[in-house]
Amino acid sequence: MTSSRCRRARWRSGLILALVADVIKRRIGGLRVSVVGLGCNNFGRRVDEAGTAKVVHAALDAGINFFDTADTYGSTMSEEFLARALGKKRKDVIVATKFGSTIDEERKGAHPDYVKRAVEDSLKRLRTDRIDLYQLHKPDPTVPIADTLGALDELVKQGKVREIGCSNFSVAQLLEAENAVPAGGARFASVQNQYSLLHREPEHDVLAECAALGLAFLPFFPLANGLLTGKYRKGQAAPEGSRLASGWNANLADDANLSKVEELITFAESEGHSILDLAFSWLLTRPMVASVIAGATTAEQVKANAAAAEWDIPESALEDINQIVPFEREEALRG
Repeated sequence: MTSSRCRRARWRSGLILALVADVIKRRIGGLRVSVVGLGCNNFGRRVDEAGTAKVVHAALDAGINFFDTADTYGSTMSEEFLARALGKKRKDVIVATKFGSTIDEERKGAHPDYVKRAVEDSLKRLRTDRIDLYQLHKPDPTVPIADTLGALDELVKQGKVREIGCSNFSVAQLLEAENAVPAGGARFASVQNQYSLLHREPEHDVLAECAALGLAFLPFFPLANGLLTGKYRKGQAAPEGSRLASGWNANLADDANLSKVEELITFAESEGHSILDLAFSWLLTRPMVASVIAGATTAEQVKANAAAAEWDIPESALEDINQIVPFEREEALRG
């Protein structure tokens, strides 16, 4: 059996694990992550350092062990705030960060020289000696992926990185990366793309490719920028202080999406659940999804997110959900 086939077999048998410390965990390569993770994109931007500590401690108390940040979040402050909030708990959790997005004209992209600089900068900000999952934030068309993978492989061999991943990759880019890995070299263990009940494009081809290659899938914007929390309702103004109230991606709250939200709320409540429960638990019916990483600005949001993944949605309910938010192949092709 080839190494890639062995890897796929291990993934299929080991992705979904038994209960560990009362929280279900799934695999990203050799990592075991809680099925609900904490996205740290708000730290240093919408949440100050004291607020970050409250959110992180609430996540730890809820059994969340997976924290996903990036070197550009909060103008690089997210990594620092996360590190200080974790403190001695760092050894007990899985920390993922990203590189490749533009910090400034000198710090961007996926050139091997920059990869080596970026990891040292993140290690320093995170106050750690290794990054559990190091992800290329977006493809860099100016650099051959083989060159980037070579640099990442060095980091793995040096023990500075445990697993590597990518984000915003298409199937063609995933296959290009897989074919560029030399024998024995580090390969991507995960891909992080947008996916939610209101954005089902990964079902067009990326999820199937994840299954074929043995990649874990990490959905970003799993709550569709808050639309799937239930706080935005049709015919009502967006809550004061919310993202959409500030004008950020306000076009998402159009009549079509809000009508779907209303139907999803009605369906979830008919099953004794909230739309938040539905958003998390529906994603986790996909075996390729390793962890649903949603951002939070308060401890209460983190607790609600952690509890939202407990609904074991039956097959019959999935069919009803598809009637409300059908996957439209043509729309995916346009996206």
